[in-house]
Amino acid sequence: MDLNPRQTQLIDAVRLQGPVSIESLAERFGVTLQTVRRDVQRLAEAGLLARFHGGVRLPGSTTENIAYRQRQAMQSEGKQRIAKAIAQRIPNDCSLIMNIGTTIEAVAHELRSHRGLRVITNNLHIAAALSTNRDCEVIVAGGVVRSADQGIVGEATVDFISQFKVDMALIGISGVESDGTLRDYDYREVKVTRTIMAHAREVWLAADHSKFNRPAMVELGHLRDIDVFFTDQAPPANYSDLLSQADVECVVAALA
Repeated sequence: MDLNPRQTQLIDAVRLQGPVSIESLAERFGVTLQTVRRDVQRLAEAGLLARFHGGVRLPGSTTENIAYRQRQAMQSEGKQRIAKAIAQRIPNDCSLIMNIGTTIEAVAHELRSHRGLRVITNNLHIAAALSTNRDCEVIVAGGVVRSADQGIVGEATVDFISQFKVDMALIGISGVESDGTLRDYDYREVKVTRTIMAHAREVWLAADHSKFNRPAMVELGHLRDIDVFFTDQAPPANYSDLLSQADVECVVAALA
């Protein structure tokens, strides 16, 4: 679904506050209860929020990610800005590993006019997007293809990626906790991403603001394991402190 600004802000409010009542949302946004109920109904039907008596919460859990198509729709404008900011920083004639995730897929679309790239990926969506660029060589990792999102995972994927050492790893993440821990849902995907990070000279993390304080079951690493963090809004104060302490460059993709 296409989200209007209020619906996007509503999702953000629930993500930051946790379960919240319909009444408090109506007061927050200065609209009627009926308006909030209509928004919540639409968002619940799209799987972006979950309703309970008198209120609303996020549908996700620490064990299962939001469905791929729903993730594509969420924060799409912010992801696009992040993708453009990353693409502007990537030079021609360099080597990349790009992992699974809708933000990283957006980056791939922004790289279609680059020249001389050699891209290794465990994401079939990225492979399809970049294979249209004749000046880009795409190398697809072997392994098990997840039907949910066309990501490739497993021990064969780890072994394949271990052969390379690239200029930059471009990675997405499901959540960043308040202590700087990076988290995701599938332990097989996490093993692949750890390998990607270990076989790159620089690690660039792309995560929109909705990933802050989002829980997930599997620990991937820590903010100190990355070199550059790209996001679409200024991080909360505690994250800014963590990034500064870890000497991580934070790039906030500007509004157009």
